[in-house]
Amino acid sequence: METRIDKYLWSIRVFKTRTEATEACKGGKVRVNGADVKPSRMIKAGDVISARKGAVTYTYRVIVPVEKRQGAKLVPQYADNITPQSELDKLKAPVETFFLRRDRGTGRPTKKERRQMDSLWDNLSFDVPDDVADSIAAEFGFDGSDDYDDDSDDFLDEA
Repeated sequence: METRIDKYLWSIRVFKTRTEATEACKGGKVRVNGADVKPSRMIKAGDVISARKGAVTYTYRVIVPVEKRQGAKLVPQYADNITPQSELDKLKAPVETFFLRRDRGTGRPTKKERRQMDSLWDNLSFDVPDDVADSIAAEFGFDGSDDYDDDSDDFLDEA
């Protein structure tokens, strides 16, 4: 049995709508067995699909091609999530942001204001609470049972 890649990605809940799945295929965000695909590409059991959503590239192995949308609990019967842990760790990246508000027309910041802004930046903590990271991971279908070293600063060493 074969089915279209856009229907399959929608049916296993990688994308919320079939239109999103189609646009992802057209935009070069979906690959099957390492090759870019069009939305009409037919897939079969055993194919490996990579779908990029945001900063994370999710990888799935097709178990059974299906065309109808499945319940979240039934998805493991149709697709095996083989996303590497290094990609899943990107979900736990810093998520804090803040904005400094300045009145329009006040010009550039003074030296004192610049020092205050710099001290705010220096005092920021980019630690994501485990409950927030787990809820984000759960939203994407990961149970969070893999060990993750919160004290690791590997991403800083690469810079």
